[in-house]
Amino acid sequence: MRRKLAAGNWKMNGLAGDLAQLDTIAAGHDGAAAEVLICPPATLLAPAAARCADTAVAVGGQDCHAEAAGAHTGDVSARMLADAGATAVILGHSERREDHGETDDLVRAKAGAAHAAGLMTIVCVGESLEQRDAANTLDIIAGQLAGSVPDGATGENTVIAYEPIWAIGTGRTPTNDQIGEVHDFMRSRLVARFGEGVGRSVRLLYGGSVKPGNAAEIFAVSNVDGALVGGASLRADDFSPIVAALSDSAQSI
Repeated sequence: MRRKLAAGNWKMNGLAGDLAQLDTIAAGHDGAAAEVLICPPATLLAPAAARCADTAVAVGGQDCHAEAAGAHTGDVSARMLADAGATAVILGHSERREDHGETDDLVRAKAGAAHAAGLMTIVCVGESLEQRDAANTLDIIAGQLAGSVPDGATGENTVIAYEPIWAIGTGRTPTNDQIGEVHDFMRSRLVARFGEGVGRSVRLLYGGSVKPGNAAEIFAVSNVDGALVGGASLRADDFSPIVAALSDSAQSI
């Protein structure tokens, strides 16, 4: 049974005072059926991990370098994230791919480094609006899965997040049928590559304007094992109802 996962990506948001939100999130979901992960900016990672040490909330990073150490000014290695208290890291987010020109090969190398450091990776895939309109969505997803996910992926060290780029932060959400089509396709590709055991153990998250108002119906879609949440994860009042909806969906299985 794949345990449901609600992952919050704070992106380039948050100062020390915002860590109090973690207390509220943790208090509301201690013993929840769903796993909860918050990925704050690197400046808050260590204090967030310390704050969540005795709670059910885990903490992760938003990116890492492919090398374990070296002359890479401004970068953070997977080992550094783990040393700061992270248990996971987001890789290949569309904003990294677009803003920093990250390729599938680079994401794959970063994922390998993260696995070597003992981190779970959330590998992001997704299509642009132009690719969606050209009916290229599944081809894009297939290529990103093949190129970005390392051969050593397992259900323990790898999570895949489908993020339609055109739905991130726009308030637009694909239909449930569109989400289900992509998630079912990703499952079939993972099974074909890794076999039934591993292929069916990797959790598949949906990311793209997930909010309290639409969370329950998204979590009812085939092969949706949780969510990678952006803006709605910054405040407990928005994120906690999403976690609650996910926990309800887990208990109904």
